[in-house]
Amino acid sequence: MTSELGRRIARRIALTGPISIADFMAEALGHPTLGYYRRAMPLGADGDFTTAPEISQMFGELLGAWLAERWIAMGQPERVRLVELGPGRGTLMADALRATRGVAGFHAALDLHLVDTNETLRAQQAATLVAFAPSWHERFDTVPAGPLLLVANEFFDALPVRQFHKTARGWSERMVGLAADGETLVFALAPGGTPFAPFLPEADVGAEAEICEAGRAVAAAIGARVSEHGGWALIVDYGRDRSGPGTSLQAVRGHLGAEVLDRPGETDLSTHVDFEALAISAATASKARVFGPIGQGDFLERLGILQRAEVLKARASPAQRHTIGAGLDRLIGPDQMGTLFRVMALGDDRSAAPAGFEPS
Repeated sequence: MTSELGRRIARRIALTGPISIADFMAEALGHPTLGYYRRAMPLGADGDFTTAPEISQMFGELLGAWLAERWIAMGQPERVRLVELGPGRGTLMADALRATRGVAGFHAALDLHLVDTNETLRAQQAATLVAFAPSWHERFDTVPAGPLLLVANEFFDALPVRQFHKTARGWSERMVGLAADGETLVFALAPGGTPFAPFLPEADVGAEAEICEAGRAVAAAIGARVSEHGGWALIVDYGRDRSGPGTSLQAVRGHLGAEVLDRPGETDLSTHVDFEALAISAATASKARVFGPIGQGDFLERLGILQRAEVLKARASPAQRHTIGAGLDRLIGPDQMGTLFRVMALGDDRSAAPAGFEPS
């Protein structure tokens, strides 16, 4: 089964030849009119996935407290760019700002910037965050210069990746081409080697690997920004701590697994984030410091999520207490989001070390 965007991609391949998986993902997710993140309402029960801020208010509240503490550690600058990459409905930021309204001077210093391409979600963000007059951007690099506080929850996992397969001749890139019918999208290997081979791990024949160039570029830009102007960034996503062989590209539609090449533009695509690659990219050309990655469960517990849950339960109905407990379990449970999701901080070399990354 295909889609209008799938037919357009097939015509492109017929005219110009196979395309990389990164190019396919860029089209499937970001096509100006038919891309998944341009037209879909991906979040919630009627969408394709649910993120941590939608599970419990505690997630955004604790991240807000972390950001406010970082502002204090920076010396309380009079103006700071507060940036969220991929803000969804604005739920995380709304919870973060509500939880920090008692921090003297913090809200007055904030200049809110949201990086998102989905016009429907932008409208929801505008309504949710109207009191903070946000500005919107298609890309992080258009956010104005200045001291930075940034949060990215489930942003890097949706950036395009290249995939590679180790053959007897060396690494070859996996491409998207056409089946014999001239219409069906299929995977195929490029016939020769790849110039990306020096960046791929040592591995046996038959091994596979992924590289996310876009993620590395964004991490490098964040590292350069916090180094030059001061600031901190918090990245939360599912992934792995160390680079290595293996691929993780997956597709979801209606909360169920789907085929990666099926119905592009109508299907969410994501990968497990390579946190080591992000850390190296952020620190290589700057003085940015890296903390983590650590498990989301450990991070939230160190920030006080267990205590926050008890406070909320104390004034809740029995049904609400059950919901609070279920949300807590989902966020920190080792068999749920607690270990699969990783947390990493990038920061300047002038502030004290951040909370959450060392045992209390």
